Order: sequence, then structure tokens, then C-alpha cells
Amino acid sequence: MDGLETDGLIQIEPVTPQEYEATGEIVLKAYRNLLGASLDEGYARYIADISARVDDSLVLILRKNNKVVGTVTFVGDSSSPMAEGLEDGEGMIRILAVDPTEQRSGYGRLLMTEVIRLAKERGLEALFLHSTQEMVQAHRLYRSLGFLRTPQRDYRPIETVSLLAFRMPLD
Repeated sequence: MDGLETDGLIQIEPVTPQEYEATGEIVLKAYRNLLGASLDEGYARYIADISARVDDSLVLILRKNNKVVGTVTFVGDSSSPMAEGLEDGEGMIRILAVDPTEQRSGYGRLLMTEVIRLAKERGLEALFLHSTQEMVQAHRLYRSLGFLRTPQRDYRPIETVSLLAFRMPLD
């Protein structure tokens, strides 16, 4: 992180139906920027479909001057259909994305910090996430926030994709 960009009004709030499309576009831009041609089109449709996950998770957006520039999905219950591999007492972070033109401005850190706050407020014991090997910049952010690599929970959803596990105790 190069430091927090403070020009303009910054807000983090739950996504509204009017923002689903813009939020999905941010996710696609960020993931395509990072993964390029290796981003599977089926997965691209899945991560861009904000309306499909708002009932089973909390989709937060970060607005800068009333424009959506980032998002993260928080799964606060291990019984949620969005909870992949969660243990009791854990919450999950999914689909963190910041518009490529706004990256390295501290917005990913702000979104993650808000999820950590919410998880503590709910009395969760830990936060968990999976990340692709290519997301090295995100791994640095996770580690700087206190997430630890948890290789025993790595997994391969398909043969060509290996997901790395990270966990942050909240005590």
C-alpha cells in the first residue's frame, strides 16, 4: 500500500440494488486485470452477479465521491451457501476487488478493516479466505492485517486452479 488516498468523500456501506451492475463491473475489471485470460468465463459471471449473493452474505462497497470503486463480500455464518469450508465460529471474506485505476490507494485495506470490525462485533473467533496463487499483492495485504497462511485448508476447486487458505484469529 502506498498510503491511504484521502482526496474526496469515502464511504463503506452495503451495496444497493441500484449499484449491483456497477459493483459487478468493478469486480470483473479487477479480476481481469489480475488474472487476464486465465479468468474462467463461468467464474467471471459468478463473481459479477452481485444480486445472487446479497441474500446469503453482506456485500459492502466503497464509494469515493459517490462512485463505487471497491467491494468485498462478508459471509458471517458458516451455514450460508456462500460459506466454502468454514468451521464453526469463522466468518469468510470473498471477492475483494478495487477498480484497477484506484488500486494502491488503501481502499482494499479499508474494506478488509471494515469486515474485521464487523466480524469482531458479531463475536466470531476468526476470519477465513481463499486466494489464487497469482494474487500476490492481496497476500501481502492479508498478512499485514494479521492473516496467517493455513496450507492444510488449501484446495483445488478445479484441476487448473489452486486456492491458498488464509486465516486470522480475532481474539
